[in-house]
Amino acid sequence: MINIVLFRPEIPQNTGNIGRTCVLTNAKLHLIGPMGFSISDKTVARAGLDYWDELDVTLYGSYEELREKYKDSRFYFSSTKGVKRHSDIVFEEDVFIVFGRESSGLPEYIMEDNREQLFRVPMAESSTRSLNLSNTVAIVAYEALRQLGYPHMK
Repeated sequence: MINIVLFRPEIPQNTGNIGRTCVLTNAKLHLIGPMGFSISDKTVARAGLDYWDELDVTLYGSYEELREKYKDSRFYFSSTKGVKRHSDIVFEEDVFIVFGRESSGLPEYIMEDNREQLFRVPMAESSTRSLNLSNTVAIVAYEALRQLGYPHMK
């Protein structure tokens, strides 16, 4: 199983879409608050459709709470400031893949403490800042699952 972590997500539709991706890839979703919406928000449920009840999701009050709970686990961090590409990372079973806020990404203190585990999804140079968060999560999740041989998937 892979673990998808959203650091203080702001847009409920993205979280709903990511939740749906997690259900269909057997991934666990970890949400670090505070969030820009309520988890019971109708737009989260609408984006997740009828999959939300099947989602394995845990909420955390802080990044530190998550890291303390999983202190022996392997973490990687998605950022447009990463040097390595997502396909350069060797993903392992039970890995945690952390994604930042839609508006500002990961805070500097997290990136500074984890420089060697930062990666990016390659993009063409553009005035557009980055891919949509739910698209980025899907790209990275499927790369991790490909490397693991698509465990427990048809």
